[in-house]
Amino acid sequence: MTDTTVLYQEQGAVAIATLHRPQNLNSFNRQMHHDLWAALDRAEADPKIRALVITGAGRGFCAGADLSDFDFTPGPDLVKRADPGPIIDQAFNPTVRRLQALRMPSIAAVNGVAAGAGASLAMTCDIAIAAPTASFIQAFSKIGLVPDAGGSWFLPQRLGLARAMGLALTGDKLSATQARDWGMIWDIADDPLEAAMALAERLATLPTKALVATRQLLRSASTHSLDAHLDVERDTQSAMGATHDYIEGVSAFLQKRPAAFTGQ
Repeated sequence: MTDTTVLYQEQGAVAIATLHRPQNLNSFNRQMHHDLWAALDRAEADPKIRALVITGAGRGFCAGADLSDFDFTPGPDLVKRADPGPIIDQAFNPTVRRLQALRMPSIAAVNGVAAGAGASLAMTCDIAIAAPTASFIQAFSKIGLVPDAGGSWFLPQRLGLARAMGLALTGDKLSATQARDWGMIWDIADDPLEAAMALAERLATLPTKALVATRQLLRSASTHSLDAHLDVERDTQSAMGATHDYIEGVSAFLQKRPAAFTGQ
């Protein structure tokens, strides 16, 4: 499938989705969204896959939306034809929602520039590891738009309002080192794909349902009062108590042996 815009492969319990439009710095067109959804479908349909890594081909991770997909041909209905709303509604938002609801942890291996929705994609994943030369750019203000693909939601959550505001309004480039120090990403590695794979393989041996439930708790915490969130924790903990991996984890601890988690 050399014509696909997303390459899919499996390595043990880890699926790797590689954005594959290197000549366009892996910017998203509609086809790449659909190909990424197909890759996510394959990963989720295979019970042995318990972690996902997303990376980019070539020198970029993802340069956001491919602006050549927008119709700026002079003539009637230019404003309607150039409207970014439909592609956000039909492509970018479904991609963010799919990744946020993935049944397994996801890791972004940011091998190069992550601009616009590409930066949002990295933040949509549960964990991001970047190359030392990678950078993150909120390029929207330079073309008269606002952060999308979840960018205006993720940025203040990860960075705080002051830093999020500065980056979004100026469109200044954020280095990988700053991104790590400011809390946008988890770590930096000379080979981010190798580091992401090592982490994914580790996560794939852990209780998958508990990892995903932890993700949901952390992401929803800011929308709850402490009192309400305590109840959510209780209910989630009770649900985890019915899983195989809870019984196995406690049994292994009491028996002083390594746990053999199945993800169930």
